[in-house]
Amino acid sequence: MYSRAELIGVSLENGSTLSSVFHACGEAAQQIHRECEEILGTSSQSHDVGLAGCGSALVSLLGRQALQISHRYQSRKSADPPDTPTAAGKQSFVLRRLEDIISITYSKFYAFLFKDLPYCWRQLYTDASILKFCLLVEQTSRVREDVEVETKGPDRDELTEVIKVLDLALILAGGAGQQRGRKWIDQAFELLHRAWAAKQGTGDDASFNMERPKKRLRSGEGELGVVSPDRGTATRVFSTREPFTPPVKHPIKRLEAVSLYAFQSHLDNPLDRKVGPQPLVLTNVVEGWPACSTHPWNRPAYLLSQTLDGRRLVPVEIGRSYVDEGWGQKLITFGEFLRDYIDPSLSEPEITETEDGLAPPPDKPIAYLAQHQLFTQFPALRNDILIPDYCYTSPPPHPTDRSIDQPELDEPLLNAWFGPPGTITPLHNDPYHNLLVQVVGRKYVRLYSPLETERMHARGKEEGVEMGNTSMIDVGVIEGWDHVPQDQDQDASDQEKNERVQQAFKEVPFVDCILEPGDTLYIPNGWWHYVRGLSVSFSVSFWWN
Repeated sequence: MYSRAELIGVSLENGSTLSSVFHACGEAAQQIHRECEEILGTSSQSHDVGLAGCGSALVSLLGRQALQISHRYQSRKSADPPDTPTAAGKQSFVLRRLEDIISITYSKFYAFLFKDLPYCWRQLYTDASILKFCLLVEQTSRVREDVEVETKGPDRDELTEVIKVLDLALILAGGAGQQRGRKWIDQAFELLHRAWAAKQGTGDDASFNMERPKKRLRSGEGELGVVSPDRGTATRVFSTREPFTPPVKHPIKRLEAVSLYAFQSHLDNPLDRKVGPQPLVLTNVVEGWPACSTHPWNRPAYLLSQTLDGRRLVPVEIGRSYVDEGWGQKLITFGEFLRDYIDPSLSEPEITETEDGLAPPPDKPIAYLAQHQLFTQFPALRNDILIPDYCYTSPPPHPTDRSIDQPELDEPLLNAWFGPPGTITPLHNDPYHNLLVQVVGRKYVRLYSPLETERMHARGKEEGVEMGNTSMIDVGVIEGWDHVPQDQDQDASDQEKNERVQQAFKEVPFVDCILEPGDTLYIPNGWWHYVRGLSVSFSVSFWWN
């Protein structure tokens, strides 16, 4: 485990990583200061976007901190004098002011729905976070440590705190800002990844296959480099244990990957035009994905290598289902997510190649990395998958309610779904056509026709949140797979009514399947679906219209 000083202090001989970090930070500080000065130096109201909307007081405060950080980076080009007590005190003051700006800005996030949040607050949060990152990096490089720093745990070291600053800017503020924003943060993470790889003593051409591929995969930007851990840990895979496997009663049709023409024909020529095209399981659609071969997502070591040894932050849902009492969300490191919720054996110091992963203890709450834009946050993982050609067909509109149709997308919407056995996405429908690709593990999926919408008992608005696309029916409870506490305040008439609803729901026709690794499920627009993780499971959904 490495301290922030050791990792960021990688020597210039290792690909000039340190100088690249310094250059990026120095440029960002100068740029932010210059923008703030331009905003403050004009009385024109034309600055209605960007930082200007946050008010002159905060813009001035941000600009002053940017100037101080810029001076520190410029001083490195001279004699690089050691820090004095006065300089250290000034640095501490700048850090506190940046944290004040971040705190003030974040409080604004609670005053709006995210879609209505003025852009200036997102950019201010992002720029203040970039400056804080730069300050911490520069401070550490001046006081480089020569000895191993004792840490409180693998995700408690200083580097984790540096990474957290930028990840919060991505997750909470969306990495806003045209000049810097997400583009700048992605570059910073790429430099940190190179530093980490150099510290591990591995090259970018390391492979997680037991045999080196004859040809290296390439992305649009060049070769897809990964960091290879030692041979023993690199070959470990996630557990395939299934605590419970539901029976498949009405199997969805399965086909070998069909041509684009054949898939378009499936969309255009449904058996029942009132329902529209039927769900379909396609096999071998993703056979060439790196995620299934050279960059295997079923190996914890690979996923850790793409998240700075598990230090990157991710948002996870805590609880069986998002409609259950006690359900919540929190931000944790990817390493913590893997060790505490996916496979506790990862925290053991020595594991042999033949040992399988362990399931979380029964009393451990379920955590689910669900419907997260993981590939925007981790571009390297995005390079491990390809958008199926089927997403570029022309699907039909919603079969029963055209008002549900969304504006046409320029590109498919991608989301990641990663969790332990027992994760549940309750019965719901989506306003897009969907290709659900199973990369790791197995999932049970049940679907109901849009013609059965009235019998789905949609929830409607709850506590100000529109839940009309989610059913009140708990499929797992009705089938006897799950047990949830009964509402003790429910009177006899309500209880009798619920029993009638549940009994009637059992008569509603459905189709179902178990998705194997490499399977792709087509879910037509408007179809209600219930999804249950059977083992450790990693899926990718592609919404398109």
